[in-house]
Amino acid sequence: MLLLLPFTMFLLRLVPSTSFQPCLKGSLKQTLTGGNPTIFSKTHQRLRLTSTTNNQVRLYSSNSPDLAGRKSSSVQKLNSSNSSPSKKKPSPLNLQPPKGTRDFPPPLLRLRTYLFTRFRSASLSHGFSEYDSPVLESESLYTRKAGEEVTEQLYCFTDKGDRRVTLRPEMTPSLARIIMGMKPALPIKWFSIPQCWRYERMTRGRRREHYQWNVDVWGVQGVEAEVEVISVMVRFFTSVGITQSDVGIKVNSRGIIGALLEGLGIPEDKFAETCVLIDKLEKVPVEALKADLEELGITEEQITALTDVLVHKDIEKISEVVGSDCPAVQDVRKLFSMCTDLGIVDWLEFDASVIRGLSYYTGIVFEAFDRSGTLRAIAGGGRYDKLLESFGGDPTPAVGFGFGDAVIVELLKDKNLLPDFEKGEVEFCVYSMDEGGTAKAMKVANELREKGCSVDVVLEEKKMKWAFKHADRIGAKRVVIVGGDEGSRGEVRVKNMESGEQETVKVAEIGEWAENI
Repeated sequence: MLLLLPFTMFLLRLVPSTSFQPCLKGSLKQTLTGGNPTIFSKTHQRLRLTSTTNNQVRLYSSNSPDLAGRKSSSVQKLNSSNSSPSKKKPSPLNLQPPKGTRDFPPPLLRLRTYLFTRFRSASLSHGFSEYDSPVLESESLYTRKAGEEVTEQLYCFTDKGDRRVTLRPEMTPSLARIIMGMKPALPIKWFSIPQCWRYERMTRGRRREHYQWNVDVWGVQGVEAEVEVISVMVRFFTSVGITQSDVGIKVNSRGIIGALLEGLGIPEDKFAETCVLIDKLEKVPVEALKADLEELGITEEQITALTDVLVHKDIEKISEVVGSDCPAVQDVRKLFSMCTDLGIVDWLEFDASVIRGLSYYTGIVFEAFDRSGTLRAIAGGGRYDKLLESFGGDPTPAVGFGFGDAVIVELLKDKNLLPDFEKGEVEFCVYSMDEGGTAKAMKVANELREKGCSVDVVLEEKKMKWAFKHADRIGAKRVVIVGGDEGSRGEVRVKNMESGEQETVKVAEIGEWAENI
């Protein structure tokens, strides 16, 4: 079309007859512009077709004085944008993730995968099934009336539908919601590894975002359920090289605390809230909780008497206070007896001071801890038989624990038990030394992948030195070299990156060869 433009301009100047113009205004204008009078805007001078008063058509330059004040809005906008001053450079992007969160580049994601694989393996070995739920939940699911920190640490907001929602701070209430909705046949044994969010003060092993392994048994009344979930936890510890000399599991019962509170004259309806405050005594002095205690009608003398008992590490000492026939004492004794039979009792120790901060616990509670005292609690859980009832459901016995990913990683680092995650687990790196040979390399790679191998391909034409450096960087065990003299014979050369040994393999037999190495 642009090639016709000089001739068209000449034609328009020489043939102004009215008999020609209607045709020109229609078909030629359509031909030249496609219906768009500013089609030539990308030429050196913008040209427009206009009609004169005597029905002639002229081709104008946008710089022509005849067009002064008659520019289209699109032209005016274009001119305006061209004449506007250059925009300021955007401010530098903050390259850090939000405070308390983290990125997972490949080495850290390999670490996370390593951890999650062992969480799953321990769970599956005990017959548990995996589940999940949305990270976004209704705020009401977590706003309980027990003065818990979790209700003050929610990442909550009002959504566009004017609903109060929150990022889940823990998984157990979500599990309760699922079970109330599904009404599955009991008992069930479920586990999950959800991402959880709490806006809290950060310390070593504590972030505002973390993953938490949850293992729960629903529908079992006896301590057999507690023994089962503790056994799962111990199985995980042993799978990553942790021993009972590294980690212990403190055991207590909310029933024992209830019996002690009852003996001190503290009403039963105050038990849950009192337990939440007692759990804080490990971190703050009694004076800091005085107002909260007075609000519950509990005196400092009662708390002092209670804390004097909680220092006991022997269940028999506690039984002297609450009575050996106390059901909670009998449950603890049975749990230790069953763990002795399973060979895991050396992991356990009785500790009357273990309360666990969540108000929904009703029976045995337990907490995994670093025996060196360097780190905070590694995991914790217990029995929560009344949780479903608190949401309007039927009373349902339940036991479970939560196990965060942050503290255990710190412990594994301290014990030097983590593998090296800087490199991946690529079995082969395939490289073509011939110009234009990448397609052949990709074909060889696919033959290996068909046999279940992990294979990387050098997708660009690179020197061999670069290819070997790349293979080392990604952790490839072998490099397969396609082309050269071997290629002309229908073979490839394979180099073992660890030993340095090389061998030739027929391309047609590469898959079978890979299965037998």
